[in-house]
Amino acid sequence: MAVTDHVAQRGPMRLADWSQLILLGAIWGGSFFFARVAVAEMHPLVLVLFRVAIAAAALQIYLALRGPSFRLALPHIGLFFLLALTNNVIPFSLIFAGQTELGAGIAAILNATTPFWTLIVANAMTADEKLSWNKLAGIGLGIAGTAVMVGPGVLAGLGGPAWPKFALIGASLSYAFALMVARRLKSVPPPVLATGQLTASTVIMVPVILLTTGPAGLFSASVPVWAAVLGLALLSTAFAYILYFNLVASAGATNASLVTLIVPVSAILLGIAFLGEHIEMFELLGMVLIALGLVTIDGRLLIRK
Repeated sequence: MAVTDHVAQRGPMRLADWSQLILLGAIWGGSFFFARVAVAEMHPLVLVLFRVAIAAAALQIYLALRGPSFRLALPHIGLFFLLALTNNVIPFSLIFAGQTELGAGIAAILNATTPFWTLIVANAMTADEKLSWNKLAGIGLGIAGTAVMVGPGVLAGLGGPAWPKFALIGASLSYAFALMVARRLKSVPPPVLATGQLTASTVIMVPVILLTTGPAGLFSASVPVWAAVLGLALLSTAFAYILYFNLVASAGATNASLVTLIVPVSAILLGIAFLGEHIEMFELLGMVLIALGLVTIDGRLLIRK
């Protein structure tokens, strides 16, 4: 879910902005719920294909009706394929594989560590995004929270196997590198950026599926699973990107990034309500530390007015 920072912060958000932010957090939290339902019957790689292909088709239709032209992506085709790998193919594959073992809530909490890894990668790979004291403190809290969530499972087998949690952390790292690629595409309008990466992801995933799972049984899932796939692709991917871009334009990218705090809450509530999931105490503690880390990085609550 990493995207470029096209618009600077615009100050306090209006009620309409907060409404969009909460809606977006609920929708992106829903992506982990939909995925958890779908991977019960569908291979993770097949789910990646359907997610990117259906979302790409929807966004292509959106561009055809509303603009701008998709031709703006063509001069950057190489970067779009790199972005597709790091922002869709690799992280979606790791997330869906991890969710064969992890609940929606835990997966969303671990995915919320993306800003921490992004700051570390940006500090190493860029000249204009260096770490400040609040960012260092936030990273420390975030890594501590991740260690609290993963550590007990490694040491004592609590909360299921450890590898799915490391898969989710790997997805967050991939998102961090995707942002470094996306920095080189700042001249591309955001709707074209989203459509281009999802279209390139579809081109990548078709041969991947043919070489791994094959076409047999590709459409054999049950009706509830197909409903989850459509929800994941159309609601939590295509529509969510459009909503996010609108929020960035209205409230600024920094304000829009607060959605990271809402997504895990949405995923946890959906998992508890509909999937019978529960959260271990050490996982709740890890979530609190990660949330504190995100607030510390954001910095606004630390500024005296």
